Amino acid sequence: MSPTPFFRARHEAMATIFEIIIAEDDMDATYAGQAADAVFTEIDRLEEELSRYKPGSDIWRVNNLSKGERAPVGLAAMDCLGLAKAVHEETNGAFDITVGPLMKIFRNDDGTPRTPTAEEVEEARARVGMHVFQLDDDGFVTVQVDYPLLDLGGIGKGYALDQAVATLNDWSIANALLNAGDSSILAIGKPLGDDGWIVTVGNKEKQPLRLSDRAVSGTGFQVKGNHIMNPRTMQPVTMRAERVWASAPTAALSDALSTAFTVMTRAEIDAFCDRHPEVHAILD
Repeated sequence: MSPTPFFRARHEAMATIFEIIIAEDDMDATYAGQAADAVFTEIDRLEEELSRYKPGSDIWRVNNLSKGERAPVGLAAMDCLGLAKAVHEETNGAFDITVGPLMKIFRNDDGTPRTPTAEEVEEARARVGMHVFQLDDDGFVTVQVDYPLLDLGGIGKGYALDQAVATLNDWSIANALLNAGDSSILAIGKPLGDDGWIVTVGNKEKQPLRLSDRAVSGTGFQVKGNHIMNPRTMQPVTMRAERVWASAPTAALSDALSTAFTVMTRAEIDAFCDRHPEVHAILD
């Protein structure tokens, strides 16, 4: 039996590079290319809805509300905001999409660290916390502060990978590996003749991880520097060389948890995984 051909395609979106690898028996390259284009079109659509930097996006409109105002959002934004609240609660506040005001005062425009004034810290803290927005049953979001700074950067790329699966299903593609800048990877199905897709994780000793219908995400400081805030202390997380990895059934969840795990202690992470056996952490 000849090996399964692989089709690869790359696309820039959400400030990173998305890659798709399709492995189907007797795959037609033209058809696979069209399917990949459909996936990338869906990712672009989601960026237009979820990015706080895109004028008119759902998150941009929410961030431009005054206290007490509300705005309608689409299903994608509602999904991400709802998951963000759930992960925040399950991790005892280690994951928080509202820490933008703190990021602005602890970092200069070029990304280098700065020391804010006491007044800046007090003002930023008043605008941080998952209480600053609420999800209404009628598909609206109401804000409790003037001009919140919600940022789905810790969950949006994973969510985009999850939604890409539906697009691949429409094209009858069941075996593919989806990668968002090596920070979130989602495997669906498996290559012919293997039990899953193999990705490399770990720090001191790189280790192969075989995935099928499962995701893994890694968070660290190598690319963006000191860009992670501890929502509990409202201070930047101390930089370290190691990345923290989380594996979960969906990429949105693994994406969010890898960020949360950088804040949590090892004991907290172990306890979380005991409570949620579908989640695994790779810390070494």
